[in-house]
Amino acid sequence: MTLPGSTSAAPPAARGRSLTKVFGAGDTRVVALDGVDVDFDRGRFTAIMGPSGSGKSTLMHCMAGLDSVTEGQAFIGDVDLSSLDDKALTVLRRDRVGFVFQAFNLLPTLTALENITLPMDIAGRKPDQAWLDRVIDTVGLRERLAHRPTELSGGQQQRVACARALAGRPDIVFADEPTGNLDSRSGADVLDFLRSSVRTMDQTVVMVTHDPNAAGYADRVLFLADGRIVDEMADPTAERVLERLKAFDPADDRSADGGAASRAGVR
Repeated sequence: MTLPGSTSAAPPAARGRSLTKVFGAGDTRVVALDGVDVDFDRGRFTAIMGPSGSGKSTLMHCMAGLDSVTEGQAFIGDVDLSSLDDKALTVLRRDRVGFVFQAFNLLPTLTALENITLPMDIAGRKPDQAWLDRVIDTVGLRERLAHRPTELSGGQQQRVACARALAGRPDIVFADEPTGNLDSRSGADVLDFLRSSVRTMDQTVVMVTHDPNAAGYADRVLFLADGRIVDEMADPTAERVLERLKAFDPADDRSADGGAASRAGVR
C-alpha cells in the first residue's frame, strides 16, 4: 500500500505509523492526530497545510521528537523515537534532525558563523568544512559571518537559522512557519534556500505553513483536517493550493471541536 506522501522505493527519511495524539480528558479531550500514517521521502520538500486546529504542527512536533505520541510510532530513519530515553532523544535531535522555526532562535552574543556551528560545537564535533562552505555559499551570507544577529536583517537571521539546521547534514529538516516573521522578499529568499538545499544538496525538508505561496515551493503538499491527512498534491503551485484550501469550510474553525483544539494549542 502506498502511504500518503510516499512515492519512492528508497527508505524514507522519516515515517509515522498510526500516529495518535490526544490532549486532555473528558469534556476537554481533543484528538489532535487520529491514526496518521505518513512517509517523508529522502531528497524531497514537503509542505503540510490545513485549517487552524487541524493538527499540522502537532504532526511535525511528534515526527521531530519535540512531543510524544499517545499511540503509534514515529521514526527518524529506522529509529523508533518512542524507544529512546530523554538523553538519547536529545542526541538524535541534535545530530540527525535540523529545525527552523518562525522565531529565529539565534544567540545574540554569537556571530552568524558561531550560531551556524553551535549544535556541532555543543556536541564536540568539528564540521565538515567542505559541506559547511557549501551551505554558507548557498545561503549567501559569507560576507556577514562575523556579524551578530542584531546586525542582520530579519531575512538574514532566518537564513542563518536555515544554515544552522543544515550544517550538520541532518537526515531531515523540520521548518515550522519559517517565513512567518518575514516580508515577502525575505520569505522568498528563505524558501529558495530550502528548495535549493533539497534539489542541489539532497536534503529532506518538511515545512508547516499556512501560506499557499510558500507551499508552492515544495515538491508536494499534504493537507490535514481533524487530525487526518485528507489529501495530497504533487508539484503544487500557489494557485492550485489556494483553490484546494477553499474546500475547507471556514466554519470548521468555529466548531466545537475546532474551538477545543484551539484552546488545547493544537495547530
